[in-house]
Amino acid sequence: MTNPSLNRRLLCTLAAAATLACTPALAQKFPDKPIKLVVPFAVGGGTDILAREIAPKLGEMLGQAVIVENRGGAGGNVGSDAVAKSAPDGYTVLFGSNTLSINAGLYKNLPFDPVKSFAPVGVVATAPLVLVANPSLPINSVADLVAQAKGKPGALNWSAPGNGTPHHLASELFNKMTGTNIVHVQYKGGGPAINDLLGGHTQVSILTLASVKAFIDAGKMRALGVATARRSSLLPGVPAIAESVPGYEVELWYGLFAPAGTPDAVVQTLNTALNKVFADKALQTKFASQGYEVRAGSPADLRTLLASDLARSVKLINDANIKAE
Repeated sequence: MTNPSLNRRLLCTLAAAATLACTPALAQKFPDKPIKLVVPFAVGGGTDILAREIAPKLGEMLGQAVIVENRGGAGGNVGSDAVAKSAPDGYTVLFGSNTLSINAGLYKNLPFDPVKSFAPVGVVATAPLVLVANPSLPINSVADLVAQAKGKPGALNWSAPGNGTPHHLASELFNKMTGTNIVHVQYKGGGPAINDLLGGHTQVSILTLASVKAFIDAGKMRALGVATARRSSLLPGVPAIAESVPGYEVELWYGLFAPAGTPDAVVQTLNTALNKVFADKALQTKFASQGYEVRAGSPADLRTLLASDLARSVKLINDANIKAE
């Protein structure tokens, strides 16, 4: 015969055990310690500057410090790999960019998979690329540039800020889609590329608006077109290259990535905080003045962006036979 008193004591014991088992999980609210934001490039570059602008504001939203750590090397692969192999708990996050998709085409034996090794958190911003020319060059439009390049094949030079960069791919795509042969002169970074363009040693370049806006405003460079699919609100008076070269589009973007396997709830917490950061109108205005377009969104938005950019970048790298240096 069943003893009701015994059953009640057994149920109480089981309930108490369940409560104790759940208590640690309930107490551990993410985040409860500082978060490391890995920038896979050296201190002082555009990616680093942008990350350091966002980190303290993201920390305010999360209630924990967000500390930037620079882990440069191998074109961004060292830092990216470090995050990919980190514990999937949300406390180590990658400040990624187009580099993830480009390196998939440049390096045949990456130690990580740009899609499978990461859990997308959200898009941070885009940095429109702009086709600029030295003012001494007698051209005022994309059509003028194509005509001059075809009239004198190999006579014009691109000022390229590094092999395999988004800027390099953008100029390779321009050559391919227009049938021109503007020769690449590779520099170690945007600074030297810009200096030689200003000095007239090279004639044209495709660079981030953030890096050349001041020179355009001062009349030291002539903006011929933006590489976005449509005109950019940051440079509304300048046509899109696609208006003269239908289908042309190259976008430089930045986004946050956690290691694959990071719990969905943690990813969503990070994404919510990121979107709150960019809801600040003052921050949007500040970024716009620096040449960046804020683009918050969902983890799915970043996953879609990475996938489409990956397919386009790998194809272009293979077609142009671009090799890692």
